[in-house]
Amino acid sequence: MKVGIISDTHDDIDNTNKAIDIFEQHNVQAVIHAGDIISPPVIKEFKRLTQKNVKVYGILGNNDGEKHGLENAFDFINGEFLGDIGKIDLDGLKFGIYHGMDLKKKEKMIKSGKFDVFIYGHTHRRDPEGNATNIIGNTMVFNPGCAHKSAKTYYSDPPYFRDPTILIFDTETKEFEFLNL
Repeated sequence: MKVGIISDTHDDIDNTNKAIDIFEQHNVQAVIHAGDIISPPVIKEFKRLTQKNVKVYGILGNNDGEKHGLENAFDFINGEFLGDIGKIDLDGLKFGIYHGMDLKKKEKMIKSGKFDVFIYGHTHRRDPEGNATNIIGNTMVFNPGCAHKSAKTYYSDPPYFRDPTILIFDTETKEFEFLNL
């Protein structure tokens, strides 16, 4: 099964739709959004996928203040809103999903041994940064990077919004690919 992984869309509808196009082209069967969605219309765009029986899961990030609206958007698309922390089974693998604001909580979840795959966001940085899989204990760890378009900053170094990326993970082969938006 191919799983599309996205995070930190920060209301960027254009890049969200680019990501959805890529997920469609790669025939993903599930999508995980690791938080910082911001507003409900971002989630509503995923209806294109759920209408094709793609499962969409999402969690809250630190910038997701409109919780009730996001819950309604996930209901609208027939997705699963998992709250602050997500725990799902896909194709026999246990996935843990946490945006990643609390570093101790994130580390504890990764090292718990409860998950085959751990997904986080928040840093706007891909993990792993290279091609080697990041494995801690027996858990594969991924951050898809930030899906929001890159932006020039004058006072943030490194830039807050880097080159936008998403991730596709194959549950059978355990192979993954970062894709630029």
